[in-house]
Amino acid sequence: MKILLVDDSKTMRTIQKAVLAQLGHTDIEEAADGRDAIEKLHHFQPDLLLVDWNMPNMDGVSFVRHYRATGSKQPIIMVSTESENSKVADAFDAGVDNYVIKPFTPDILSQRIQETLAKAA
Repeated sequence: MKILLVDDSKTMRTIQKAVLAQLGHTDIEEAADGRDAIEKLHHFQPDLLLVDWNMPNMDGVSFVRHYRATGSKQPIIMVSTESENSKVADAFDAGVDNYVIKPFTPDILSQRIQETLAKAA
């Protein structure tokens, strides 16, 4: 499975990659913000996207809206520190399929990925 990690924090991308590797996922592309992700999508067609909310240049919700506007249906999990109910609702309105609040445990991320892929199947 090909996964696109979109997060401005290199440390957070490294943590997520390590968790994904533990789960057997190694085909991973990284992007530092929404604009970088859009550029990477030209050559990397992900099966799943993990997207942060707060990033420079293009935030996660703006990226998700743009991505969904292209007709793309691949599942998206928002991985963010934003935990306010209205923010979570905004993310779902934009088109995310699931939500993980940082900090998270490897078990939580694994569970959300499994839930999301099961819904998409």
